[in-house]
Amino acid sequence: MGELLHLIRLHTDSIRACLDDGQYDLLLTALHDLARAYDDGAAAARAERSVESALLPLPQDHPASPSSPPDAPCPLFPHAGPAGLAWLLLAELVADRATAPCPAGIIVAVKRRLLAAPSLSAAEARDRCAEEPLPRELIRLADPVRGDRYPAFQFAGETGGPVSVVRSVNQLLLAEVDPWGAADWWLSGNTWLGGPPASLLGALPDDVLAGAARALVKGEE
Repeated sequence: MGELLHLIRLHTDSIRACLDDGQYDLLLTALHDLARAYDDGAAAARAERSVESALLPLPQDHPASPSSPPDAPCPLFPHAGPAGLAWLLLAELVADRATAPCPAGIIVAVKRRLLAAPSLSAAEARDRCAEEPLPRELIRLADPVRGDRYPAFQFAGETGGPVSVVRSVNQLLLAEVDPWGAADWWLSGNTWLGGPPASLLGALPDDVLAGAARALVKGEE
């Protein structure tokens, strides 16, 4: 993967010329996911496959095409892993004025990924809650097609109400102010916890999940 990332860096201009806006956004999103994977092996493997898939529309003879054998170039930095290389490459791509629309494209792609996760409508969320209006700390994502969506992991089982630890963590993450950031924390790989926090609800003690969120918040202060 280090060789492929280096090839992407070397041939950025021609890659951008060969991919349309949607395809290029997918590449940037895959790089973003790889950068976030850190030492989460499963998440990194998925992200690496996504990077390769995003490059499939390139001509087969393009140096960065997955079907084109690499010439084994030197990596960007010999001691950096794929996640570190992805961060460096992503930083260069979005800093390039020629690719100014790309950061917005990344945001759109991330929102699309978060909206694809299981969710409830506002009416369904109300049916699960014993209070009105809906708790402010619940993550509410604005879907331009379906209206407000409430990620399903916030609720217990198929019919239960809001999960206590989720409400507490959402308050730490300021979900009312930044619902997309809070949703991304819950649904993305987490090195400390060993997987997406939402997938670990009930498997890890509540105080461990809350501690991970608290550490993030303190680290950003």
